[in-house]
Amino acid sequence: MVVVLQILFICSLSSWQYSNGAKILGIFSLPARSHYSLAEKLMKGFARVGHDITMVAPYPTENLPKNVTWEDIIVEGVVEKHKANMVGLMLKDSHRSAMEKLIIYQHTVLNHVNQTLFSFKVKALLSPTNKFDIVIIAMLYNEAHKYYAHYFECPLIVLGSMGATPFLNNIVSNPSPPSYVQYYLGAEDFSFDNFWHRFSNFFDYIFDFLVDYFYIRPVQNKLLQRAFPGAPPVDEIPTSLVFINSHESFMEPVPLVPNMIPIGGYHVEQPKQLPKDLKQFLDGATNGAIYFSMGSNLNVNQMEKKQIFFNVFGKLKEIRVLCKYADENFSNMSRNVLVKSWMPQNDILAHPNIKLFITHGGQLSTIESVYHAVPILAIPVFGDQFRNAKRAAKLGFGLEIGYNNERFNEETLLNYIEELLANPKYKENAKERSAIFHDRPLKPMENAVFWLEHVLRHKGADHLKVSGIDLPLYKYLMLDVVGSLILLILVFLYSVRLVFEMVMRLFTCSRKKEKEN
Repeated sequence: MVVVLQILFICSLSSWQYSNGAKILGIFSLPARSHYSLAEKLMKGFARVGHDITMVAPYPTENLPKNVTWEDIIVEGVVEKHKANMVGLMLKDSHRSAMEKLIIYQHTVLNHVNQTLFSFKVKALLSPTNKFDIVIIAMLYNEAHKYYAHYFECPLIVLGSMGATPFLNNIVSNPSPPSYVQYYLGAEDFSFDNFWHRFSNFFDYIFDFLVDYFYIRPVQNKLLQRAFPGAPPVDEIPTSLVFINSHESFMEPVPLVPNMIPIGGYHVEQPKQLPKDLKQFLDGATNGAIYFSMGSNLNVNQMEKKQIFFNVFGKLKEIRVLCKYADENFSNMSRNVLVKSWMPQNDILAHPNIKLFITHGGQLSTIESVYHAVPILAIPVFGDQFRNAKRAAKLGFGLEIGYNNERFNEETLLNYIEELLANPKYKENAKERSAIFHDRPLKPMENAVFWLEHVLRHKGADHLKVSGIDLPLYKYLMLDVVGSLILLILVFLYSVRLVFEMVMRLFTCSRKKEKEN
């Protein structure tokens, strides 16, 4: 009862403090649908509690809540280029090392950063007549977008879609020990007991730091100077708060500084009524149903091995399968399979007859499976999907096999599906992860609203920032202290050597005199 009263007090305080609403500018340049969906859900949550939203993005906002103040500013031309480049990029990703991925990803994002900075519509915002109380950007190799907070002289909040990644840790001085925190693009099973795993992990972190410090930041500064001559370096633009799409129910617990706030799962809404055809199909699945989707960036019809999935689904005669596939008129499909080009994933996973989710292992899909306690078969293709898939298998609520794995074939896929459906441990583990997910003092969106308004109330919330942000690199890494210790040790050893040599000379002279006498 006391906890309930505290929550009500916090919520009432927030709504009282900002009854007129703050003006929020959101900059979300990445045209990947999943990343945009995260940004859109966050801004809609803030709009529902009375804040005025201006959203810069490559897509127009759909299904706006009633009675909200909202303006879309569309960055045009980026979606088409993104779609043209992504298929080839994604399907070859499993053959790349973490170093190659880092270079390729940041090159891919530069185009979106550039088009946003030079967009006529976005530049029109930078007017003396415009004022914003806070700027929110989705961070993925786009540090130049921090400039908008500098221009409007307001606090900056950063949204991270993949947890506490190095490019987020760097801007708030969050520690990430490579001894037990796996690099976010690492694909192999990580064990802190394995020397070579730790060695490789350490090397990945070092490489990431060098690329970030000596390449990515200088490139971002050059872009920023071209767009806005005289702008400060991106390192000098402070970040008040970082929202990370993370939670211990589906990710490894890691260190977080006070201004790094996990709100993982805020995008999951209460399930709605299914369309009539989907409801009838799932209601009639007395032996259970499987939902199959490879996410929003990669359509199954673009995959060379798609027939493997269809052949396996045809062998599951007693199990119904919902298949997200671009060609709804595709004829080579078993009668137990229903094909749709678009499906309400969250609402489907909430149906009690869904027994398994076959997924690419994206962050949002993994979260939704945990939310609804549905076991997964993860088939990662790109980016952090490999890490998510490994973690699901490690936590026991799924199995994983990479799309480009040499063992990926009909027999393996069928065996994995049958194991997941027959063995109750996966469902029990999924229920346990779901219970952890839901066991929080505030719902994720409520938590996000509280911390947004905390930053507004306290004018940037400098009290949350650790002092490491203000330290130069050599002090943060204690290089001056380590160097001093090494110098002291060398001086001590040199002094010992001099004393030893002096003693030896005295001893030699003494022996020589004894012989002469």
